[in-house]
Amino acid sequence: MKLQKSTTLILRSIALLYIFILVVVPIATILYRTFRPGLATFWEWITTPAAISALQVSLIIVLITVPLNVIFGIVVSLALVRGNFPGKGIVQAIVDLPFAVSPVIVGVSLILLWGHGGWFGGIENTGFKVIFALPGMVLATIFVTLPFIVREVEPVLREIGTEQEQAAATLGANRWETFSQITLPSIRWGLVYGVVLTVARALGEFGAVIMVASNFAGGGQTLTLLVHSRYIDDHNEYGAYAAATLLMGVAVLVLVLMTIIQKRNKVEQ
Repeated sequence: MKLQKSTTLILRSIALLYIFILVVVPIATILYRTFRPGLATFWEWITTPAAISALQVSLIIVLITVPLNVIFGIVVSLALVRGNFPGKGIVQAIVDLPFAVSPVIVGVSLILLWGHGGWFGGIENTGFKVIFALPGMVLATIFVTLPFIVREVEPVLREIGTEQEQAAATLGANRWETFSQITLPSIRWGLVYGVVLTVARALGEFGAVIMVASNFAGGGQTLTLLVHSRYIDDHNEYGAYAAATLLMGVAVLVLVLMTIIQKRNKVEQ
């Protein structure tokens, strides 16, 4: 019994030490270096035109990416769980492809497709710019966040089965009524978790976005690109830490809002 308690204590200590080194120490270091010059300096660096523009671009990308991935994720999850069609295994593999492919390769692929001389590069002749513009950044973000909704919703669909949906159909409900009143409420928690993961990845994506972004202030940078630009190109250490803290604050705010929504839904139940 004592040996078991000692082993449990050691494992817990190792886990806490691991979290402390990999999570707490880096975050504490960034916060310390951010606020060491004072709150006034922090506020100055996060209210520059470049920082405000980068925040706006990041939020726009999230607002476009999340709804599209929600629709795609639900449709694909329903097809994989409820459907039986040739090539189902291939679709499963495609969904997981962003986990296996380097984000930099994603960016290069988008350039080859949408850039000058690419398969769809002729669209630039119409005045619609994809690469080194917001549409390219959105496409890159959609690709790297594609699996999260599917991989959170799919197991929930398998768990709930089809009994309630079949009962609703028997009682005369059409497909939309069955989906909106039976399926969607049943998968809402998986959907919420998928949305949280999608938002977090969309806000923090760097490798794919930097390949297709102009990286110029005033619409060509996300917050992650601003951090990189300030730290590497401008050698502005405090400005980079301030932008990183702003990015972290936005991510934490999203998590808090999701937690509040989750608690309210539980209370309503």
